[in-house]
Formats: sequence, C-alpha cells, structure tokens
Amino acid sequence: MSRIASTFAALKEQKKTALVTFITAGDPGPDETVPLMHALVAGGADILELGVPFSDPMAEGPVIQRACERALVFGVGIRDCFDYVREFRLTNQTTPVVLMGYANPIERIGQQSFIAQSLEAGADGAIVVDYPPEECEDFAARMRAAGLDLIFLLAPTSTEERIAQVAKVGGGFSYYVSLKGVTGAGNIDTVEVAERLQGIRKHVQLPIGVGFGIRDGATARAVAEVADAVVIGSRVIQEIENAPQGGAAAAVQAFVAGIRTALDA
Repeated sequence: MSRIASTFAALKEQKKTALVTFITAGDPGPDETVPLMHALVAGGADILELGVPFSDPMAEGPVIQRACERALVFGVGIRDCFDYVREFRLTNQTTPVVLMGYANPIERIGQQSFIAQSLEAGADGAIVVDYPPEECEDFAARMRAAGLDLIFLLAPTSTEERIAQVAKVGGGFSYYVSLKGVTGAGNIDTVEVAERLQGIRKHVQLPIGVGFGIRDGATARAVAEVADAVVIGSRVIQEIENAPQGGAAAAVQAFVAGIRTALDA
C-alpha cells in the first residue's frame, strides 16, 4: 500500500478529513523549502504537494504565479524538487509528498527518468495539470508499477466520460477543482461541490480531495463534510508572502494549525 493510500486509510479509521497543503519549491528561497515542508507537517498537514516551478502555469492564479516567478529567479527546477524531497525524507519517512506541475519539465527529462528520480528521492506521486488521462494511460501504468500515484484533476465542467477515464487510470486520490477558474479565485459554493461529488463518486472509488477557493477554517470545515480531503495552496503562499524575513515557516505552521483545528472540531 502506498503512503497516500495508507494515509487516507488511517484518517478514515480516525474519522478525520485529510489536509493537503501546497507550496512552490524554491519560494521564497531555495533554503526555505524543506523547513517549510516540515512546518506544514508540524501544523497538521497530512499530504504535501510540492509545486515544480514553471514559467507558464495555466491553472494557477496570481498568488502561485508570483511564487513560481520568485523560485525561477533562483533557477529552481524539477531536479531541485527531487533534492528537496530527498532531504525531507532524511527525517520524515511517513508524510506523502506529491510533485505538482506541468508536462514540460517531465517531458524535458523524460517520463521514465521522472519516475526513477521520483522513486529514488522518496516522492509518492504526481499531479500533472496538462496531462489528460486519456492520453497518458501508459505513463499512469508505469507510475503505478513503480508504486507511484498519478493524480488527476476533475472540474465542474468534467463530463461523465472524463470522470470515468480518471476513475480508470488515476491513483492516490482524485482532485476536484471547485471553481471554473484559477487557483485562489472566487468563493467556493459548498452546496454545488456536494452535488458534484455525489455524481463523481458513482465512478471514482478513490478518495476525493477538493481545492481551489478554500481560504479559511470555516470553508475547510464545510468542504470536509462532503470530501475526503481539503486542499489549500494559494492561501498558504499568501502566508509566506506576508511573513517577515525568516518567519515564513512559523507563519505557515500557525495558519495550517488553525485549519487543522477547524477540520477536527
């Protein structure tokens, strides 16, 4: 059983909702990524998404776009992400880490190299925003054979056919994008989310995480009533942006701890 599957199984037994948090590797500086990963776990995150910086992130709102720009100034790329995961694993062997990004860096180093380096570093899977499930069945199968989960996005506009395809090839959990837009935009409609998840669960047996638009404990708690995981990214990045120099890890840990408390209330 993968770390992701084990984490969801343990949380289900405890009747808890998973908290999935996102940061961009290399933001606000290369030396702060691993301390931030540990701070997220200390605050109560169950699964970490580590964003691979990319120059043209189509699904990201302005907050995560700025994080990518800051990381790219330092030249942080996909190989650095493997290094961060490897360093994180020196003291944390249990928390799942998912690499999140776009196809271009993976195609640049080659899919098989990505799989091998992810496995060697200690990553648990990937979310590749612009890999449609119907076009990467082979990649998903090779990821699965290596013990890695390829996680796919679903949206309010996803068709029955697309949902069924994600159910067929996806691993780890399915990520439901709650908004018709980019990360950090708009307010989430929890009633609409609940209705959509009912339909998705007819096809998808994996746990379902909901992200895009969750910004506080109250919203997280409302989403937790219908989802298996709550995913928070832009709001975490804002904590990093607003923290004083050297204070990002403490700010992130405090924010995540507040979300964890709301989820467990």
